[in-house]
Amino acid sequence: MSTIAENKHLKGGEFLIKETNAEDVFIPENWDEEQMMIAQTCQDFVEQKVVPNIGRIDDQEEGLMVSLIEQAGELGILSVSLPEEYGGFGKDFPTAMLISEKTGPGASFSVAVMAHTGIGTLPILYYGNEEQKNKYIPKLGSGEWKGAYCLTEPGAGSDANSGKTRATLSADGKHYLINGQKMWITNAGFADVYTVFAKIDNDENLSAFIVERDFEGLSLNPEEHKMGIKGSSTRQVFFNDCKVPVENLLSERGNGFKIAVNILNLGRIKLGGAALGASKSVITNAVRYANEREQFGRPISKYGAIRYKLGEQVIRTYATEAAMYRASQNIEDATHNLIENGMEASKAKLKGTELFAIEAAIIKVHASEALDYVVDEGVQIYGGMGYSAEAPMDRAYRDSRINRIFEGTNEINRMLTVDMILKRAMKGELDLMGPAEAVAKELMAIPDFNTEEEDLFTKEKKYVANFKKAVLLVAGAAVQKLMATLGKEQEVLMYLADMVIETYVSESLQLRVEKLAGQRGEAAVQDQIDMMQVYIRDAGDKIFKSGKEALNAFSDGDERRMIMVGLKRFTKTEDMNTTAARRRVAAKLIEENKYCF
Repeated sequence: MSTIAENKHLKGGEFLIKETNAEDVFIPENWDEEQMMIAQTCQDFVEQKVVPNIGRIDDQEEGLMVSLIEQAGELGILSVSLPEEYGGFGKDFPTAMLISEKTGPGASFSVAVMAHTGIGTLPILYYGNEEQKNKYIPKLGSGEWKGAYCLTEPGAGSDANSGKTRATLSADGKHYLINGQKMWITNAGFADVYTVFAKIDNDENLSAFIVERDFEGLSLNPEEHKMGIKGSSTRQVFFNDCKVPVENLLSERGNGFKIAVNILNLGRIKLGGAALGASKSVITNAVRYANEREQFGRPISKYGAIRYKLGEQVIRTYATEAAMYRASQNIEDATHNLIENGMEASKAKLKGTELFAIEAAIIKVHASEALDYVVDEGVQIYGGMGYSAEAPMDRAYRDSRINRIFEGTNEINRMLTVDMILKRAMKGELDLMGPAEAVAKELMAIPDFNTEEEDLFTKEKKYVANFKKAVLLVAGAAVQKLMATLGKEQEVLMYLADMVIETYVSESLQLRVEKLAGQRGEAAVQDQIDMMQVYIRDAGDKIFKSGKEALNAFSDGDERRMIMVGLKRFTKTEDMNTTAARRRVAAKLIEENKYCF
């Protein structure tokens, strides 16, 4: 495996075959003063304006959500990453992700804001012409107008391009008449601007349209009653000969599916940001309760079972954060590189995200499932109070569940992860063949039993390098054995995806801790080292199990036994007392009485 000299030249998915230097990754311990000020502004707003009114928001008090979005707009929270020429601040992608994180604890408010600033605004920003952008983006950025995104239909969920909503040109050629139905539309009840996807006549692919609330022929169903995120507006939207001026066609005819896919790439990683922020908030609530609640004469935070939960909550959250901001900076670097080479800024931002669509899908899955773990254990730490609607875990538990469905289900994102890797390999954009053949040769060679003492990060980097070999070994065998039918073997694809996800997150965490140790010294980052060591060892076990299940699904006999030997070798890690390491992480959390890493 070669070393990337400059991280900005790394391509999406190349983490599987190339080594990254710790100095080349961005870590959130390195935010600058301006970014911290922006984050504090957002955090203060959520804590002072949103959290105290969370019950009223859930009751969908008339005008409250609209007012909060407008107040957020006045503070610049909605326009941090919008270009200056449209009234924004023009900040980079990691800063936009930081805003996503800081709004994450805002429950339904977070959902509304993320939908507005993401799928509600970005299709127009990235695909609109100058007239469209000048008309809509400044008002969306200020919060004067609110945005929504109409893609999903009753019969078209994950298969978005199969939607039945149709657009036909009017007799005078001045309007498109849209007919159809959309469902699960976030912000539908108060949105002023909808990005609507429909097929023109009998086109094979979708087109996209900018539809204003007061256009003739648009109507709404009542609010949906949902398991969680009760304060977010979710309605069905109906179009009955809805008259849309021809100049409101977004981009080109038939380009809607591409718009939807690229905007969802952005939505996936930003969802990861919101989930991260929610995880940190839940952990803070959990540790404070554990410090206050006494049983058998002492706080429950002193008991090992509770410390395990607290420590594991922190480890999964810290690992998610490492992966998310690593990928965010990769996207920013790729975008900057494209602009330097002459690409228009809006196109470069889309292309930069598209290049790292694999990582975006990984982060969406990992962050949403880490949050689900955190809230589930949060309920458990609260005990009986965790089940009470009077305590914060009730809402957190219900609200978190949608994240594994939003922005493409986690099953779809798992399969997309592997599909994108294989397609890039087939196109020659990702050289998997050479490294996979090298792993196969290594498997046939005598193992290296080097017993020389290794330093901390050399050992952990070796584990991660071996995880990559495990992925290449099992994925290569699956491709060779199943070939064209692999796409239909969804269970195998998901096992492979789990191997890829754990490998990427493990490496991201290892690089973060190594870089941090280089800046502060190992003695100052012992808690982070504990987290890295625990996570990587657990990841090795998970990768082995997923690889074994995949192999059992498509191989047998001598072939299977030989690959299993390699899988065991490449997922093996040195034993350590992970119980003591989790306790140390939990002890720091308990001492600080809040998420503090």
